[in-house]
Amino acid sequence: MLSRLRLTATVLTAVLIVAACGDGEAPTAAPPPASEPTPTATVAPTSPPSTPTPTASSDGSATLAPTPIPTQPPTPASTEPNTPSPTSTTPPTALPPTATPKPTLPPPPPGLERDPDYMEALRAAGISTRRWLTDFSLHTVPYAEIRSGGPGRDGIPPIDNPKFLTLEEAGDFLRDEEPVIVFEHAGDARAYPLQILTWHEIVNDVVGGLEVAITFCPLCNSAIAFDRNFEGDVLDFGTTGNLRRSDLIMWDRQTESWWQQFTGEGIVGVYAGKQLDIVPSAINSWADFKAAYPNGMVLSRDTGFARDYGINPYLGYDRADNPPFLYSGPTDGRLPPKERVVAISLGGEDAAYPFTVLEVERAVNDDVGGAPIAVFFKPGTRSALDDRIIAQSRDVGATGAFSAVLDGERLTFSFDGENIVDDATGSVWNIQGHAVSGPLQGQTLTKIVHADHFWFAWGVFKPNTRIYGA
Repeated sequence: MLSRLRLTATVLTAVLIVAACGDGEAPTAAPPPASEPTPTATVAPTSPPSTPTPTASSDGSATLAPTPIPTQPPTPASTEPNTPSPTSTTPPTALPPTATPKPTLPPPPPGLERDPDYMEALRAAGISTRRWLTDFSLHTVPYAEIRSGGPGRDGIPPIDNPKFLTLEEAGDFLRDEEPVIVFEHAGDARAYPLQILTWHEIVNDVVGGLEVAITFCPLCNSAIAFDRNFEGDVLDFGTTGNLRRSDLIMWDRQTESWWQQFTGEGIVGVYAGKQLDIVPSAINSWADFKAAYPNGMVLSRDTGFARDYGINPYLGYDRADNPPFLYSGPTDGRLPPKERVVAISLGGEDAAYPFTVLEVERAVNDDVGGAPIAVFFKPGTRSALDDRIIAQSRDVGATGAFSAVLDGERLTFSFDGENIVDDATGSVWNIQGHAVSGPLQGQTLTKIVHADHFWFAWGVFKPNTRIYGA
């Protein structure tokens, strides 16, 4: 069986191109999946109308074209790639052009048995299995919870061989308040602009020698970084074209198992029931990244695909009181569905810190699962899911979450009207947890895993969450 799974890069590429054109047939005849709707701020999620697609001009403005915002999968435009920057650089740790070798397939996880009725469940859910080598008899979630998002496998194409720019080069297309995913490891700091991730959702990268997947699900506003080293192998991830509870379902190219992006849990295939390691990342403004990491690198728009980078295809999606699109599942009415929250899980406890509270307090001192933590908030970062032009979207702010213990001592923090300071020394701290002035200048707080999710998504995956300030 393993030999059949060892696809060559050429065959894999051909499969992905075909998959992007349609997801094929379910185990028996089933209605084709509906196209993914384009969110708007005022339309119910079941049948949004077409909306003119804005096209960016050379001066950064946008004009409306007569075509609707794409509801079909973005397809590779390898014959018309974006023009690369003549000074763009590729780090020596760039990925090889082919996927890593397929690992030895493990037996089913203890306690997980094969589902003898899985074919019937797949048919009932209308899930296509054509061209998949996934072991669908192994799954940890009901297939009825999975639905098509519109595009087929890798119809929203991941970036496998990312190119990077210097801060100066990236300034040609990024504005100071634009949101970027920040990830740093072993002194290698990188920014992944959401104006690019919104169109690709996954970047398979190597940062400071660590193989990572930088992921973003626009429908949940979930930016999450995963360690791709898994049980002795390195996994490469793509998009299945399917959603569960409105969240991206990823797949790995080594075993074709399916993974829930929101939690990093394997949900279908030989890795069902397994868990990826999440590594700390954050959404910050481009200006804050530049200030904190003067030698940092920035993901280039030279991706090999032609996309309207800088344009938001989810116009007005992040209004807090609007219901999410393509969502089915329970709702937690303690907060509006798309209220942004800083979400943290530690020591068996789940906690959420609403942005509406953080923008007032700016610095929160708390304990989660018995661990002292600090949550910082800073205005000046725009939403990626508001205006058509991301650089003109509304300011939603940015956050950081850290262990409050430094050199064995617990610190408490407050906002003095201008800066976040620690109460013991009065040192000033930035949104990345670096002390930038005062007696502790040069010290760095330990980052903890957190994300700025929409509440509906965190609430359904973590229903026992304690809400700070509630």
